[in-house]
Amino acid sequence: MNSRTLLRSSASRRLLRPVADLIDQRIERRIRAADARRPVQDTDAIEKQRLTFELLVGASGRGLSRTVAKGSLDRLYREVAALAGDRGAAERNVATAYRLLIALESLGVGRVAGGTMNICGKLGTIPLLDPPNDEILEIGTLYGMFSTGLIRMMERDGRSPSLTIVDPFAGVQLQPGTTVRPDPTGTPVAEDAVRTNLALAGPAGVAARVQQGFSEDADTRVAVSDRSYGVIVVDGDHSANGVRQDLQWAEEIAAPGAVVVLDDFGDPAWPGIKEALDEHLKDDTRFTYLGKAAHSAFLRAA
Repeated sequence: MNSRTLLRSSASRRLLRPVADLIDQRIERRIRAADARRPVQDTDAIEKQRLTFELLVGASGRGLSRTVAKGSLDRLYREVAALAGDRGAAERNVATAYRLLIALESLGVGRVAGGTMNICGKLGTIPLLDPPNDEILEIGTLYGMFSTGLIRMMERDGRSPSLTIVDPFAGVQLQPGTTVRPDPTGTPVAEDAVRTNLALAGPAGVAARVQQGFSEDADTRVAVSDRSYGVIVVDGDHSANGVRQDLQWAEEIAAPGAVVVLDDFGDPAWPGIKEALDEHLKDDTRFTYLGKAAHSAFLRAA
């Protein structure tokens, strides 16, 4: 390059520099403007995510939130692992139970009765305790959604559950000492609702035996005492006297090695449940207390 060409090139660069500076300034202004808008966009996205999450797991439609706290979840993992003897299996089953709970309440009518950790604890633990047979009795079902979930959890474990349900189906949830009021979901407590939910469990749910009546009634007991049950879930009358009667009946119909679950055990709202179990275990009983997960006690029949 000769000196004349070099001079022309330098002059061109000097002439173009203001243009380049102007372009750089415009680009910088656009970047700053985009950065200024981004927080608004991010805030909108976060709000959408929050609303979506609240619709999925919040209290709306069921009267009880399904959100999970780390401390409660870690404690449940430990409690289920202590019962099952396997931390990995405990975490897997509890996580599966949680997803199942959300799915069932999304697809079914009504809700599953109880707190999130309590439900996941029961659903996750029962299969891990290896019941001696696949006959299941649930005393008190509300909308049948817990039993629907238990069928699924047992089938995931390679079992062939056969379900029997006993409930008065009084249109509302009945408990001594509480005010009778419509369910937060707005769905009447009726056998039709239970059947709808059980259908979500496939053939085993459709084939379930549903007996209307109170568990202390002689006719009700006769109708379903035709077999020995490998799993008995006691979730009916929460008074001390009611729980005592259900435990005494369970003594008669539990198969050797059966798993008996006493719901809401240790819940301060229902002191009669712990009182009834403590008194029952002082008697001549087939049951051994295995431990608890959330607010459920687990027993093993001799």
